[in-house]
Amino acid sequence: MTEFEELVDAHYQPLFRFAFSLARNPDRAADLVQQTFCIWAQKGHQLKDRSKAKTWLFTTLYREHLGQARRETRYPERELEDAEHLLPAHEADADRRLDAQRAVDLLHELDETFRAPLTLFFLQQNSYKEIAAILDVPIGTVMSRISRGKQQLRRKMADEPAGAPRKIVSFEPEALKKTHG
Repeated sequence: MTEFEELVDAHYQPLFRFAFSLARNPDRAADLVQQTFCIWAQKGHQLKDRSKAKTWLFTTLYREHLGQARRETRYPERELEDAEHLLPAHEADADRRLDAQRAVDLLHELDETFRAPLTLFFLQQNSYKEIAAILDVPIGTVMSRISRGKQQLRRKMADEPAGAPRKIVSFEPEALKKTHG
């Protein structure tokens, strides 16, 4: 029998009872004990005095329980129906904002003064300092052009909805009735 197996045999039951008293749920208690032994498998070799293994295991289990309790407080589990009101509402223009190809197409329509710094910043991921050096302009000018370019891009995106047709065709229902009737 390995040292690890001996440790599990000697301490599993007391650890489980302790975990059950904390979690009040047999499945969660078993998970806590299993996590404790996993941590021992990863870090137990760091314990110099093996006579303190029991204390180490109980301390680790307790800390794991506290960590789980904190996570559950921050991120409580709920049924979807009970939490539906907490979900963000679907925005009508969300598809427009997420259409990256369309944004790039509209970017190409901007004046070069704004297109170059926006492209270098967002598509090439250069810093303001790098863009200033590339374009040979002051960093304040870069910041201003990026800001104004973003405003122009937003306006273009708002002016032309994502699903808007490029050409408007006149539609006359009466004309259809005459040709198909």
